[in-house]
Amino acid sequence: MNAPTAAGVGVLLPRDLPVDQVLPYARRAEQLGFDEVWLVEDLGFRGGLAQTGAVLAATERITVGVGILPAGARNAAFAAMELNTLALMFPGRFVAGIGHGMPVWMRQVGAWPKSPLTLLGEYTTAVRTLLRGEPGPAAGTYVRIEGVELVEPAASAPPVLLGVRGPKSLAVAGATADGVVLAEPAAPPYIRAAIEHMNSGATDAASRRVVTYDVAAVDADPRAALARVRPGLAWYGEPDWAPHLVGQPFAEEFARLRATCSSPEEFAERLPDEWVAELSLAGTAEQVRERLAARFAAGATSVVLTPVGDDRLGELERLAEVLDR
Repeated sequence: MNAPTAAGVGVLLPRDLPVDQVLPYARRAEQLGFDEVWLVEDLGFRGGLAQTGAVLAATERITVGVGILPAGARNAAFAAMELNTLALMFPGRFVAGIGHGMPVWMRQVGAWPKSPLTLLGEYTTAVRTLLRGEPGPAAGTYVRIEGVELVEPAASAPPVLLGVRGPKSLAVAGATADGVVLAEPAAPPYIRAAIEHMNSGATDAASRRVVTYDVAAVDADPRAALARVRPGLAWYGEPDWAPHLVGQPFAEEFARLRATCSSPEEFAERLPDEWVAELSLAGTAEQVRERLAARFAAGATSVVLTPVGDDRLGELERLAEVLDR
């Protein structure tokens, strides 16, 4: 089992960042002192593994995570080969995130299984078994790589985290993975609830990594920062995001507000500033540091800031103000 790193602050590489800015963005994140840079693999955008390899090659120190790779999109043995290759070429700098994938996307490509939980559990177990240098496990319902072995397993297997949100999926993460990637919003009550669900299936919970995402903006004027992140909260009122509101004192009001709005965009416009602040990392540098500390206190081992707006490189510079370097 891979032990968690010390609390770290990362930044997300936006999926729609112009391609000629991808490597400069990653290099600048490293220069500014961020501990991690995380990439996404969303249907129709750029491939997660191709981006990861390029970013690792273009940087020297920063940890690079991909969150997430949909389990239904790749054969487990070939996925393990890709992850192992990155671990061999860039030892100690790569973290893999695996998940169900968005159901609508996976159905669109004909890769949504009858039992997503079964697939994810079998897939994660198989990939991690191969990464440890062991033969593939006995065939399951979906994953059949029995006896397959990696010829050159990395000396240190890369951590495999599950990007999931529901209680049952979090329990699968606790039973099969090195930790979790929690999508935004990941306020402290949600982090604590997610860890509790993850630990229900874990035998060595203390070693689990907990990576969280949140939309973020830093400004000397906290109202300006809240205004920049507000559009990024538009979808938080939809049913898929309900688990993220667990433990929030305004959860019921939040749902009622969404019910009165004709669109996610109207919902975002009508959110009270105090809710926006709770469900993001926005404000002055000092305010964001306080919210980072609260997330670490809740159990996060890495907090990943998601920049907003059109000027992503400029926002990256502003977000670096929260780093105590």
